[in-house]
Amino acid sequence: MSWKSSVQKFIVTAPLAVYQIFRRLENGTYKSPGFYEFDLYERGKARHIRSTVIGERVVQRTLCDIALNPILCRTFIHDNGASLKGKGYDFAADRLICHLRRHIRKHGREGYILLFDFRKFFDNVDHAVIKAELRRQFTDPRIIGITEHFVEMFGDRGLGLGSQISQVLALVSGNRLDHYIKEELQIKGYARYMDDGYLIHHSKAYLQECLVKIQALCTKLGIVLNEKKTQIVKLSHGFSWLKMRISIQPSGRIVRKIYKRSIVRERKKLKKLRLKLDQGIMTQADIWNAWQSWKSYALRFDAWHTVQSMGILYDQLFAHEEVDYGYLYQTA
Repeated sequence: MSWKSSVQKFIVTAPLAVYQIFRRLENGTYKSPGFYEFDLYERGKARHIRSTVIGERVVQRTLCDIALNPILCRTFIHDNGASLKGKGYDFAADRLICHLRRHIRKHGREGYILLFDFRKFFDNVDHAVIKAELRRQFTDPRIIGITEHFVEMFGDRGLGLGSQISQVLALVSGNRLDHYIKEELQIKGYARYMDDGYLIHHSKAYLQECLVKIQALCTKLGIVLNEKKTQIVKLSHGFSWLKMRISIQPSGRIVRKIYKRSIVRERKKLKKLRLKLDQGIMTQADIWNAWQSWKSYALRFDAWHTVQSMGILYDQLFAHEEVDYGYLYQTA
C-alpha cells in the first residue's frame, strides 16, 4: 500500500499525525472521518467496498492486534477457520477431510452432510449481537466505545468490506451458532469458513432436526440462511464446498476435485493473457507468474491430469516466449 499518495503523506508526517490521533483517543474525541466507497466486480459478482483512510486504518490495526483479536478469537471454536492466524482456506479444507475420515471409520460411506450458507453475511450482521458480545468480553469503556463507534459508522445494520474490524466482528456474530452446534447439538463433524459451513452425521432425520434449530437461532442472531445453497446431501453422492468437489469412493478414499468453473475460467484467462501479451499490456514474466499461481492452487486437489492438460494449453499459447527475470532466462 506504500505506493498510494495518501500513505506516503501519512508516513512523512507520521510522528505528528500519530500523536494527534493518540490525543483524540485519550480524551475520547476521536471520530471516524468516513469511507472511500467504490464497487468491485469479482468473478461477475459486485462487491461494495467502504475503505477507511490511512489514519483510521492505523487505529483499527492497533485495536485489532492489541485488544479485539487476543480476546475475541480465544472464544471461537477450533473449527472456525476464517481470518485467524495460522488458519484460512487450506485449514478449512483439511478439517473437512479430517471430519469425513473420522465419519468413514465409524459408518463408512453411509451418512449425510448438511451444507449451509449465509446470505449477504456482512450486510446482515446484527449490531446488537456484536455490542452485547463486546460488553461481555471487555470492561474498558474506551475499547467498547471506539469499537461501537466504528460499527455504527456502517449504519443501522451490517459491516462493510474494507475495514479490518469487520473480519473479526463478523466472526463474532456467528460465534454463538458455532458453540450451539458443537455443544448443544453435539455435532463433532462441524466447521465454518466465514459464511459457509457443514454438519456431518449418519442420520438424515437428525440433520433435518438440526436445520430447524439452526434456522431458529439464526433468526435470533439476525443471520439469513441462503435457502438455495442450504441442503442435506448423501455422502456417497458427493458434494461441493468452498469451490471444491468432494466424492467418497467405495473403498473409502476421499477424492478432492477442483471446481469445474475454476478450470473453465483459467482456460479463458490464458487465452485473454495471450491477447494482452500481443498488445504489450502484460509481460511474459507476469503471465508466467499468474500461470504458476493457478498451478500451485490446482495441485492442492486430486487434479494431476487437469494440471497437465492446462499445461499443454499454456505451451500452445506461450511455448516460444522467453521469460525475462533480469538475471534468469527461462523458456516456458
